[in-house]
Amino acid sequence: MANLSPASALKSGFGVTQRKDSWWLQPLLVAFGLGNFGVYSTWAAFQGNNYEWGPYLSPFYSPLFLFKWWPLSPALLILWAPLGFRATCYYYRKSYYRAFFGDPPACAVGEFGEKKYSGETKFPFILQNLHRFFLYVAIFVIVVLWWDVFKAFWFDGKFGIGVGTLVMFFNTTFLSLYTFSCHSFRHLVGGKRDCFSCGKGAKTEYKVWSVVSMLNENHMLWAWISLTTVGLTDVYIRLCAMGVITDIRIF
Repeated sequence: MANLSPASALKSGFGVTQRKDSWWLQPLLVAFGLGNFGVYSTWAAFQGNNYEWGPYLSPFYSPLFLFKWWPLSPALLILWAPLGFRATCYYYRKSYYRAFFGDPPACAVGEFGEKKYSGETKFPFILQNLHRFFLYVAIFVIVVLWWDVFKAFWFDGKFGIGVGTLVMFFNTTFLSLYTFSCHSFRHLVGGKRDCFSCGKGAKTEYKVWSVVSMLNENHMLWAWISLTTVGLTDVYIRLCAMGVITDIRIF
């Protein structure tokens, strides 16, 4: 990190810095990645068709709620849950604050104008505090996705494995790694405890907390891999449903 004093940072203006590295590359890649996923997922969510093929169900539509009174795509009834979980995620907050808001674009890099720091205490950013509650909904969705994976092993009542089965399996695995490496989940399973040697179940909590802490070290990695796999899984199932590609039966 460059040695840039706070006083000079305030007077520098947007993007002005003493840093010599390509600090702009990371926010640019983040904007490209999140932007493209946002465009595709919005398009896919409003289609309302080609989301299911054989035993395969797109993760954008799971759990699948079909109601006669709902005229729009069924994806809109469920996508608020994973969207809310990711949008309030501690890692993603930092990423899109920098990539889309330039607030700041990078460490020791000038931002837009002079701002009075208010944290996440004002609307709409105060809604970021709902992340811990979105976690519970996200865990429910993960359970449902694993049930979808189980169903993807059965073709016309017979056990089998197709390429789509593996696609769904790996997608749900990475989604699980992302969800259960979450900072809020880490706090839930043991972070709130002041003493890991006090009380009943303390040692068990410590072991669980240690595993989650290990996963948490790669939370950013799981976030990007799972974002990619969930989009590719929808693409694969959609192309199968449209007849563009044929699912290969492995077993």
